[in-house]
Parts: sequence; structure tokens; C-alpha cells
Amino acid sequence: MERIYVFDTTLRDGEQTPGVSLNIKEKVAIARQLDKLGVDCIEAGFPIASIGDFEAVKAVAEVVQNAEVAGFGRSNLPDIDRAWEAIKNAKKPRIHTFIATSDIHMKYKLKMEPEAVIEAAVKAVAHAKQYTPNVEFSAEDAFRSDPEFLSKVFEAVIRAGATTVNIPDTVGYATPWEFGQFIKKIKENTSNIDQARISVHCHNDLGLAVANSLAAIENGATQVECTINGLGERAGNASMEELVMALYTRRDHYQYDTNIVKEEIYRSSSLISRLTGIVIQPNKAIVGKNAFAHESGIHQDGMLKNRETYEIMNPEMIGVPLNTIVMGKHSGRNGFKSKLHSLGYDIEGDHLNELFIRFKDLCDKKREITDEDLIALVDEEMLKEDETYTFKYLHVSSGTNISATATVGLKLDNELIEKAEPGKGPIEAIYKAINSLVDGEFTLEDYKINSITSGKDAQGEVITKVRYKDRLFIGKGLSVDIIEASARSYIDGINKAINYEKKYS
Repeated sequence: MERIYVFDTTLRDGEQTPGVSLNIKEKVAIARQLDKLGVDCIEAGFPIASIGDFEAVKAVAEVVQNAEVAGFGRSNLPDIDRAWEAIKNAKKPRIHTFIATSDIHMKYKLKMEPEAVIEAAVKAVAHAKQYTPNVEFSAEDAFRSDPEFLSKVFEAVIRAGATTVNIPDTVGYATPWEFGQFIKKIKENTSNIDQARISVHCHNDLGLAVANSLAAIENGATQVECTINGLGERAGNASMEELVMALYTRRDHYQYDTNIVKEEIYRSSSLISRLTGIVIQPNKAIVGKNAFAHESGIHQDGMLKNRETYEIMNPEMIGVPLNTIVMGKHSGRNGFKSKLHSLGYDIEGDHLNELFIRFKDLCDKKREITDEDLIALVDEEMLKEDETYTFKYLHVSSGTNISATATVGLKLDNELIEKAEPGKGPIEAIYKAINSLVDGEFTLEDYKINSITSGKDAQGEVITKVRYKDRLFIGKGLSVDIIEASARSYIDGINKAINYEKKYS
């Protein structure tokens, strides 16, 4: 079968999802998982956007072992230089540059004549080519551009050295048949198109991003730009897991496949959901918790007789855990280490010791320890940042006929600091107490509770969005006690804000 290249932009376009803010550790963890997933190219970020973005792209470029790493930049020389500086240590670097080509963008946003746009695009590609032979050019808002002009742009940038030309539906306006015909027309009317790979980048404003991407593949595109869980601006991008599994499940029709390691899809989706704080809707295709659930009696009867009556995919194929219980309070350190290895974690030394202590503590609180419990525990511990404030204890008094009060103890510079505050409820009281203990003005912008597993003793994960000055920081807390998880999450967000301030102020 012919291969479709998967260009993952979770760390660039995906991070532009409103309310998402990832730190360097989290971006590196996602990049490592995407590399393990088998994506062909990881777009690591927009290096000129900020010092933090630059350092994150640089860190990703230095750890990725197999995939190409792309730095994103506008069609101007400073952007290109900054992108190269960030990705130059990658084993397979790519510079991705773009400029808008639609009439509305050229007139109102760029305020440039068409010929000046072509000149800027050619100059940017030629400049990028001095750094690396792997250069991608994107025509922003391509679908609303004049096809003849677009072919003229692509011919010029391919002559200048572009090895990939990307045709985005930037505002998600296309329908599948239209978009397929548009790709076909560009391919037929661009004289040197055989010298470059055709890529597409579809947005989901009308819910058609995956369908449009598949239509593009049928008409000559060989690279698709997408994100895990469909994250991205506005309604998001084409969802990688849906695209990959559509190609695989209907390979009889499409005759294409990818290099994606399908058993890593669920793990990738779960990790990115936790780190971004964007909860996956239950009925989300492929990775939603209801994707392989059957409630109807007719469906259940068919499943008992033959799984294929109502399932076109096997959940194990995408790595959905079977929740076999094999760990508990009697498990030893070596067994714990071996179990983590089977889940894809190779952890040694102090990190392993710290995790084992947390595991034993969890065993005292929770009767059954599942794979999902362990994955959540490891992700939380391994991605923890330096702590200015460390959670020590919590005491809450609350009820229907009494006012809530909370006493919180934190460690600061090896000293215990404590404060009690009232509130309308236990969470408000806790956060008021924390705010009175820490330096700086922190505001809770969002609060979510997720259950890691099922059952009355399930671990709860609390995700908070904490505003400090003009930025949002995502905090995460994990515990069988949801009140404790709430406190840990808020403190985590505060510590992230303090670390950012120390590094970039």
C-alpha cells in the first residue's frame, strides 16, 4: 500500500487551543510519545513567538529520535533564522514557512499585492533552503485562494527549493467533494508539482476536517497535518486517531496506510488530554470512553455472538487497556518496576523509589490498582516541576448546616506555613487559604474533575487553570480524595506560574 505521511501539529496548532498552555517538560513528554507513536514529523512550535516557545522547540528537537522536527515561521527572514536556531540540533530538521494567499487575507491582513506575496514566499523558502534541504511551504487560507494564483505560488516556491507544499483549509470552509476537486486541480495545474509532496491541513469548523483530509488523499495528497484528539484553533484540526484508523479500517477502499503504531493511539490521546486539561468527550470516535461500549440489548446480543456484528475495530488494536488487576499492596519493588516497563516506562534510581512510595501509599487507599492508575501516577510524578510551595496537609470542615472552613499547610524553604480560611464551600475555603499563604495574585479560571478509573475508590484527577498576570497555567492534582486532589492541583498551577516568572521575567 502507498504510505501517507503524518505531520503532527499538536505542539503548535494544538497548543493554540483556547486555555491550553504547556511547559517545556510537558512538551518534551508529548514529543517523546509522538515519536513512539510513529508520526513522520512533529511540528514543535513557533520559535519566534516567545523565549519560552523557542526553548521548548529546542528541547523537543534535542530529544526526538526518529521523527522529523519542524519549526514554524512566517515568510520573513527573522522567523526563518529563529526557527533554524531552535531545530538545528534535531536529527531530521524541517523548516515550515507560510504566507496567506487568499484575496481577503492579502488585502486586509497582509496589505500586499499578489506579486509581493510570491516574492516574499520565494525569498523565505530560498533562505530556509540555506539551512536545510527539508523545507515546507504553506499557503494560508489556500482553499479560499484563486486556484490559478495558488498554482503560480507553488511553482515559484518549488523552484526555490520547497520539498512539501501545504494546502490548508484554514477556516474549515470546504466540503469533502469540493476540497478533493480543489486538490486535484492544483495538482494538474502546477507544472512542477511532482518535485514536492502535497500536504493538507484541515480545520474542523463544520465538522468536516477528517472527511476533507480523506478526500484530499483520494485526489493526490500524500501528507496530512493533524493533531491528537483534534485539538487546535476554534473547533480544532483533523483528528489524527480518526484519520489513521479510517485509512486502516477502510484500507480496502483507500489503499493507503501510515507508519503509526496503532497500539500507542490510546496512550497518546490520554496523555495529551491530561496535560492539556481538555477532557475527551465520551462519544468521541476511536478514543472516547463510549467508543467501544454497547448498551442496547440488540447490540449486546450481537456482540456476544460475534464481535464484528457491531465493532469495526478491536479496542486492543489502539491500546485500550484491559484493566487486568495485577498490582496491589503486596507487590514488591521489582514487580512494580517490571510492570512500569510493560507500560512503556523505563525508570531507575531515585525516580523509581519516589514512585514506589507513592504507589504503596495509593495501595493503602485503593483496593485495586489498574494500569490507568499507574499511568496517571507516573505522568504526574515525572512531570512535576520544581516546587516553591509543597503541599503538606489539609483539614476541612464542611456540611449542609455549617460554613466551610479549610486549614492548609504548605512547606516553603523547609518551613511549615499554615492558614485557615472560611468559604461558601470546601474548595473555595481551600483556595482562599492557599492564596493567603502564597506571594502574588493568583485567580482560579477553570476547575474540572476527571475519574481515572471507575468505582467508589477511583482516583480523582483535578485540572485547574490558574491565571497569573496575563497567562494561564494548568495545574493537575491526583488523589483518591478529591478534596486533596483539588488542593494539589491549585498548588501545582501556582508553582508553574512562579517557575515561569523566575525563568522569563
